[in-house]
Amino acid sequence: MTGTTDPTDPAPTAERRKTARVRWAAGAAVALALLFAGAAAVASAREDVPAPRATGAPAADSADAGFARDMAVHHQQAVEMSFIVRDRTEDEDVRRLAYDIANTQANQRGMLLGWLDLWGLPKVAGGDDPPMAWMGSGGGHQGHQHGGQHTDGDADGVLMAGMASRAELERLARLDGEQAEVFYLQLMTDHHKGGVAMAEACASRCTVPVEQRLARGMVEGQQSELGLMRDMLTERKARPRP
Repeated sequence: MTGTTDPTDPAPTAERRKTARVRWAAGAAVALALLFAGAAAVASAREDVPAPRATGAPAADSADAGFARDMAVHHQQAVEMSFIVRDRTEDEDVRRLAYDIANTQANQRGMLLGWLDLWGLPKVAGGDDPPMAWMGSGGGHQGHQHGGQHTDGDADGVLMAGMASRAELERLARLDGEQAEVFYLQLMTDHHKGGVAMAEACASRCTVPVEQRLARGMVEGQQSELGLMRDMLTERKARPRP
């Protein structure tokens, strides 16, 4: 009968199997291409990164190691704040910014921790090494300042310049809508300013070329986001904190 298919006819089944094989082969080719591209990227990065310490990797107290450890911690809080605000607002612009920051800084954090692994160095500084000490006399922990008030940051979870305190993170998690948007933008502005200062220090002090390039990229990217956040605050009749 015209227009119908004989269920006993093997042709349709064979055709479906052929199509499935073609699709599987195409998918496998794409997966292999991505795998080789990723392997090439890793190999390229490793050309610039010294192998384990025995063959000349940075020392544990070097600017390279200090920046990798400290910026990994700094980035982790930016990711945390971005996930908090994502659930506190429906504004697409803020949610998009938060997603971009979380995605970028999570990836960069993975690179920094991966380099410490390659160098055979601890991911946590020793008890006698305060955060940001690798930056020299201008670095080190100097507390948490806003509006001229200086507090003991260590007592409230503030380890490095620009980081939010535990109380500020808790407040962000309680706010909704535009209030959450404004406070997030203010906190992230402070956070980026601290991050830019650290990245600039690495760009001038670090010795591993790929890490210096990453630091310079952080400076450019975060300075661009600082301008965007300033505009977003202005749209909400607010401004960065003094």
